[in-house]
Amino acid sequence: MKEQKFSIIRFISLSFLSFFGTGYFPKAPGTMGSLATIPLILGFNYFNVSFINTIIFTTILFIISCFIADYIQKKENVQDPGWIVIDEVIGMLVTWLFIFPKIDPINLLLVFVFFRFFDIVKIYPANWCDKNIKSGMGTIIDDVVSAIYAGLLVWMINYFYPIQ
Repeated sequence: MKEQKFSIIRFISLSFLSFFGTGYFPKAPGTMGSLATIPLILGFNYFNVSFINTIIFTTILFIISCFIADYIQKKENVQDPGWIVIDEVIGMLVTWLFIFPKIDPINLLLVFVFFRFFDIVKIYPANWCDKNIKSGMGTIIDDVVSAIYAGLLVWMINYFYPIQ
């Protein structure tokens, strides 16, 4: 990232995309962003946020993230840098939606482990999206595809081997 003078819009954008700085961890920023999503999920449960409101929130977060990621990537002349972890936040939320509202420790672990697995492995079409969509949407959408795979797997585990 090239050095720029301070701008409040840039500061807010970078804070948002890095999920309040978790993307700047020196090792495994995507994993840190995913872990940082767990308190958000717990908060949704604590405040009894409904399934539909969680979908609406996640959808709005996705749309805003695509625009801000596109803006910053063009401005900073970078493509899908590791410090952008808002896509992991969205991915964790999408994965969790498959078993909503379950938040017991085993299910949270399954959501985290399987999302991270599919996000790292990037099975088609996630790998295609990652390589071929060169915009803010490309930065975010591959994690959504990976989250769908992870969510389906977590849902199947819960269906065939009910947890709690």
